[in-house]
Amino acid sequence: NLIGMGVLPLEFKPGEGRHSLELDGTETIDIYGIKELEPLSSLDLKIKRPDGREDLIQVNSRIDTSSELDYFNNGGVLHYVLRKLAN
Repeated sequence: NLIGMGVLPLEFKPGEGRHSLELDGTETIDIYGIKELEPLSSLDLKIKRPDGREDLIQVNSRIDTSSELDYFNNGGVLHYVLRKLAN
């Protein structure tokens, strides 16, 4: 599970994907709204292409529960558990 490892899973909106957005792996992506992240929220992504073009899209966060949000905010399950034990 990505969240358990502290990785933010994102999902394209219906009808969008790697092919429709012409993504080939050379892009740089900025993610906006992580600090305000809530379960089942949308985030803005800015896709910067090597040729200078930029696209702004929305994606769905696949953090579905408040427990998953706690794990993510702590850097994963291991960090979450260790912090709980330390307190």
